[in-house]
Amino acid sequence: MLRHIKANPLPVVIFTVFLDLVGFGILIPVIPQLLANPASEFYLLPTGFTLSQGYIMLGFLVAIFPFMQFFATPILGQLSDKFGRKNILAISLIGTCLSYLLFAFGIITKNIPLLFLSRAFDGITGGNISVAQAAIADVTTKENRTKAFGLIGAAFGFGFIIGPYIGGKISDPAVISWFNAATPFWFAAILSAINISLVFLFFPETNQHIQHTLKINWLKSIKNIMHAYTIKNLRNLFLVNFLFQGGFAFYTTFAAVFLISRFHFTSGNIGDFFAYAGLWIAITQGLITRKVSARFSEMAVLRYTLFLCGVVLLCYFIPTVWWQLLFIVPFFAMNMGLSQANMAGLVSRLADPKIQGEVLGINFSVQALAQSIPAAASGFIAAQMGPNTPVVVSATIMIFAAAVFWASFRK
Repeated sequence: MLRHIKANPLPVVIFTVFLDLVGFGILIPVIPQLLANPASEFYLLPTGFTLSQGYIMLGFLVAIFPFMQFFATPILGQLSDKFGRKNILAISLIGTCLSYLLFAFGIITKNIPLLFLSRAFDGITGGNISVAQAAIADVTTKENRTKAFGLIGAAFGFGFIIGPYIGGKISDPAVISWFNAATPFWFAAILSAINISLVFLFFPETNQHIQHTLKINWLKSIKNIMHAYTIKNLRNLFLVNFLFQGGFAFYTTFAAVFLISRFHFTSGNIGDFFAYAGLWIAITQGLITRKVSARFSEMAVLRYTLFLCGVVLLCYFIPTVWWQLLFIVPFFAMNMGLSQANMAGLVSRLADPKIQGEVLGINFSVQALAQSIPAAASGFIAAQMGPNTPVVVSATIMIFAAAVFWASFRK
């Protein structure tokens, strides 16, 4: 049985991707309590700091991870070509484990700079999705590769359901008295340690063409962004994706703060809310997307879902009690799930088959940059115009992305 596990790296790769999203999801209900909710017992800002300054810190704390990942992910992919998938994946997971420990220690000691250091460090070492995808490409045929990448997508979605739920529950003292804001990060560190053990014990080296002489392009991410403009049939789509992902980043950065300020949500409530939204995204990607794609092209779907994402998000301001949101969330989640799946599909379809890998790398760089800049900007916007404003900005940018898509792909 062990030899069978060792011969198949997919379970370890899938667990790695799952853990990445669990770690990201854990942050969602906890970070706002640290910097943007003075009523929380976990609030870390010392006397003399204003809530507006807390909003700005929150934006930068969320932004620093994708910003560092923007630079690091293409480099990790190249390093795995040069030194092997197993070595780089193990180093990456060790960095992730250490970053969770640093974050937990930062909470306990109320050391805000340590929180930033932790997220930056995880951004540098945690961009292992490129290594995971490369490992899958190493061991699958072209016919089975899409199915294998689908498993990664499922792990991605399941991790986003579990992560916020865990983060909300095991940071809530009302569940168990000794739970606090640091508990989810101790838990995530333990999961990372288990994952490291699995890599060392059961993950075989999948790269049979290690290039020890490969010269690392340290500015690959910047060149990706510059190159995005030169691919004529894709540059407008990259722009649409940048706007759409940027709008979503405004939402994810301040959605929890919106729920706190409007409905007085606790960390447990926030975790439940995002797990509920993640469940609908998973249902969309697992069931609805397949049925829709059988009848409509990616372009036809995106013409409507990009616009509806923005419109439905504005509907978040209609409910006067929290439970009314439960009827709106599925429509937003379904349009988000359809938009993300069909955007990736359209990028792949329009790309020359000879440069598929390069185009997907460029698209990842576009998304990482889109997730960092708006997250940082959202803190300043909330500080100047209120904590609910980033959600309005998010909806506006998504609607603008839809308008650019319509203008660019009228035929």
